[in-house]
Amino acid sequence: MLQIRSLVFFLASLSSGVFAAIGPIANLPIVNAVIAPDGFSRNSVLAAGTFPGPLISGIKGDNFQINVQDELTDTTMDTATSIHWHGLFQHSTNYADGPSFVTQCPIIPGNSFLYNFQVPDQAGTFWYHSHFRDQYCDGLRGAMVIYDPLDPHLLLYDVDNDDTVITLADWYHYVSTDAPLVPDPASGLINGKGRYSGGTAVDLAVVNVVFGLRYRLRIVSISCDPSYTFSVDGHQLTIIEVDGQNVQPLVVDNIQIFAAQRYSAVLHANQPIGNYWIRSLPSEDGATTNGGINSAILRYLGALSVDPKSTSSLSLPLVETNLHPGTPAPGEADINITLDVEFVVSQFQVNGVSFEPPSMPVLLQILSGTSSAASLLPAGSVYGLEPNKVVELVIPGGAAGGPHAFSVVRSAGNASYNFVNPVRRDVVSIGDTGDEVTIRWTTDNPGPWFLHCHIDWHLNLGLAAVFAEDVPDVPSVDSVPSAWNELCPQYNAFLNQTAS
Repeated sequence: MLQIRSLVFFLASLSSGVFAAIGPIANLPIVNAVIAPDGFSRNSVLAAGTFPGPLISGIKGDNFQINVQDELTDTTMDTATSIHWHGLFQHSTNYADGPSFVTQCPIIPGNSFLYNFQVPDQAGTFWYHSHFRDQYCDGLRGAMVIYDPLDPHLLLYDVDNDDTVITLADWYHYVSTDAPLVPDPASGLINGKGRYSGGTAVDLAVVNVVFGLRYRLRIVSISCDPSYTFSVDGHQLTIIEVDGQNVQPLVVDNIQIFAAQRYSAVLHANQPIGNYWIRSLPSEDGATTNGGINSAILRYLGALSVDPKSTSSLSLPLVETNLHPGTPAPGEADINITLDVEFVVSQFQVNGVSFEPPSMPVLLQILSGTSSAASLLPAGSVYGLEPNKVVELVIPGGAAGGPHAFSVVRSAGNASYNFVNPVRRDVVSIGDTGDEVTIRWTTDNPGPWFLHCHIDWHLNLGLAAVFAEDVPDVPSVDSVPSAWNELCPQYNAFLNQTAS
């Protein structure tokens, strides 16, 4: 096995090299640049100057120290920023979770902030993105992988490296600050490359494989809006991980992946040497893969460097209720909450309230002495949760992502409940009218945690709420560095300066 893996890493060096990993200790400059990932040039906001941003990687148990440096100057877009490390529990480091005005004030241009957090008991596929307004739709998003040397699925694959990380993204030909009420992506990108209707046939991303080897594809949706149906012509996929949670191996030939979801799927390179389309068909009306739109290329060693001529024939879709963990889920719920989502006069409402970011982050309110969740702002959007309770949350519409890996005991499109072995994940589709998606988690992580729609445009129209877990114990559990205390004064001074 070691000899095979050495050969694999050598061959990977011959590939397209889309990602160059950094971490777990690194500087991450946030910069403006003009890029043309689909052939159309536009201004953007980027991590370390690339789209997607550099892969951040480490090993289970690592201490991550990512120094985010705001070097933004283009005022046609937002210039303040914050970074969320999506899927990480941040136990005792709530301040490093990243959502602006929930756990911190934004970082202003010319300043930096060190996100310093431990990852003691998580491994898998994650991602990071701006959590300031709609900024990540301008390009500030990238993948994150935490490797487990004792991965229980280790014998199922031969290759798992930077080049087998696959990001799926929507791309817009206008900046987020000029987006219409219903934004429409111009193209879909795979590993930062794509084509758009009416554009030139620019080069696509290539995933290089060697016949006979098994590849762990880490598929990461860094989408602002659409879901995607992911498939590779002529190949089946064995799902082994969902949103950083190991699952029992499940064979499919296509995966519907919603904004912010992640899957690890093993692809066995066992087809005739050639080129095969990797397809990522978006959920929007009229979506296509014609001419390489919404596509990338799986290329076997020895194949010509040409576009594929393969065709798609799918019959084995992923069904979420077929995903199961290795251990049973908790039993009875102690706290039951229903969140009703509505769209009223160009704003989303959750239980009748549209989320408006407070001027003082919720975490700062708690640390400043607010001891009751009912007193926290924004009023009507903060739900207090007692410690060490099982919460059951019902959401009859929309899409959400939360602070924990939760158990999905009722999935969209399914009327039955699974309290025995439901899949655990941190992003779930809430489905259509009539669905009542139900999730469970345990309140074992003190702090304010942001539950929100991960269609970023919807989040910023108010589709969000805050769950404040164990408010009285937050000051003793979630200590903050002195630099965190400076973020709000700096941001407020920045607002006053830009307003004058």
